Amino acid sequence: MSKDKHVWWKEAVVYQVYPQSFADSNGDGIGDLPGLTERLPYLAKLGINVIWLSPVYASPMDDNGYDIADYRAIQPEYGTLEDFDHMLARAHELGIRIVMDLVANHTSDEHGWFLESRKGKDNPYRDFYVWRDGKTPGPPEDGGTPPNNWESTFSGSAWEYDAATDQWYLHCFSKKQPDLNWENPRVREEVYDLMAWWCDRGVDGWRMDVISMISKDQRFPDGKPKKNGFGEYGPYVMNGPRVHEFIQEMNERVLSRYDIMTVGEAQGVNLEQAKQYANAEGTELDMIFQFEHVSASKTTAGSFTGKWGVNKPQMPKVRALLNKWQLGLEGASWNSLFWNNHDQPRAVSRFGNDSPEWRVLSAKMLGTCLHFMKGTPYILQGEELGMTNMHFTSLDQCRDVEELGIYQQAVVERGVVTHDQMLAAFDNVARDNCRTPMQWDDAPNAGFTTGKPWIDVNPNYTEINAASQVDDPDSVFSYYRELIRLRRELPIMVYGTYVPLLEDSSAIWAYRRELDGKVITVGCNWTDTEQPCDLWDDDAGEVLIGNYATHKPGVLQPYEAYVTLR
Repeated sequence: MSKDKHVWWKEAVVYQVYPQSFADSNGDGIGDLPGLTERLPYLAKLGINVIWLSPVYASPMDDNGYDIADYRAIQPEYGTLEDFDHMLARAHELGIRIVMDLVANHTSDEHGWFLESRKGKDNPYRDFYVWRDGKTPGPPEDGGTPPNNWESTFSGSAWEYDAATDQWYLHCFSKKQPDLNWENPRVREEVYDLMAWWCDRGVDGWRMDVISMISKDQRFPDGKPKKNGFGEYGPYVMNGPRVHEFIQEMNERVLSRYDIMTVGEAQGVNLEQAKQYANAEGTELDMIFQFEHVSASKTTAGSFTGKWGVNKPQMPKVRALLNKWQLGLEGASWNSLFWNNHDQPRAVSRFGNDSPEWRVLSAKMLGTCLHFMKGTPYILQGEELGMTNMHFTSLDQCRDVEELGIYQQAVVERGVVTHDQMLAAFDNVARDNCRTPMQWDDAPNAGFTTGKPWIDVNPNYTEINAASQVDDPDSVFSYYRELIRLRRELPIMVYGTYVPLLEDSSAIWAYRRELDGKVITVGCNWTDTEQPCDLWDDDAGEVLIGNYATHKPGVLQPYEAYVTLR
């Protein structure tokens, strides 16, 4: 018998909706809540039972909603609170829970708290944010320097000068996203209060944005210098000294009072730290997102290092990382399973093969490899269709603040990569890849909008779209639907232990799941060539799923996934 406690969020399959790009109901080119409501039957047919809804709060949209100006209001382009309530009620009718995005490390610089905070050093809201004197007083143009050398995630200094008070405020992301000061008890009270407000409204949980960054080292020392002259903030911001104290307080004050699901985005978290964030005792969160496996391809583009390389992740490295997490969290914590999200490029383009010949097979293979692991699977909108990365031909197509910032720094200011090199890197890893509109059908703009979409639609929508797949038994959609059905019906897929197989293979990712004397055997060929594989004998058992009509004994065909139960 499994020792894991049986709870609904372990048995769920989560579908991430990026509202701006999902479904536009009024023709303004921006997805909205009524559009999502109209498409809920599609998600019910797919079989998912949780939606992770990226931010829909009022926002200036500097970072596509992750810069919140009012936590209790809906962004007008998305609709109203009444639209939200209607969407929530309809989702619940269909057996779908709604998990909202909690962005509590920072707000927008247009939030009322920050507008008050910057009025003066004696303002009651001054200490809601992180304000510090510069190393050298005065504005930058007169030689003033920031409190330390930290570089923001979106390029440039992590500090912004404010002339009115001759101080600098911290922004680990955009300068329009000032970091909240969690050392201030009033800040924490405000966050807990707004969380309870939404839970009382009926939402079913929280995905917590950069939650591992809410506690900062209060010394604010310089970071290790980079080639570009800035310093790394990670050691002083990620997994800070009071982070677990803060989350335990949040759990006691809010989370433990509701039957909800919580998942924390936790950059920089290692295996042992993850066991604290998502401990089996339930004193903090239910699970976290760790990012080791999606950071496995950081390479050099020209002389510019970091995430902006053009090499694909190598399967053995990705496998070793996820095997480590599968084995390391057994009995101690719970895994979240994902290939892509709103910050990561499309799965089939990054990990599989998005060429016309192999896209469908490799998309199905990737789904198989992920969904049979132990943990809660997450699907990014369009992943169930095998949607691909965008091919960027012009900087004018880019919308993401991170892309525009790195282009300015790497191409314009430093000249360490060319325009073409940077666009090639965008093709591979840019966040806009996963934010292009959902491809509903082959009508203009992929059926996403009757107006001009806020970001270009991927031109391959005429071949890759939901309308062509929902009733096709051989489609990627139907394959994902079957993966979800199997998980719902087979407790071993949820609670069985994970046993790696063929760990020396450079081509095949294989493993077993074991529970109560039953064994699932999974084999996935990550290459476009046939590979010898002797995992199954003549008594392999029942075939659960496979992406080829016929399995050939002794081999796995190109991008083949094959799963049996005995």
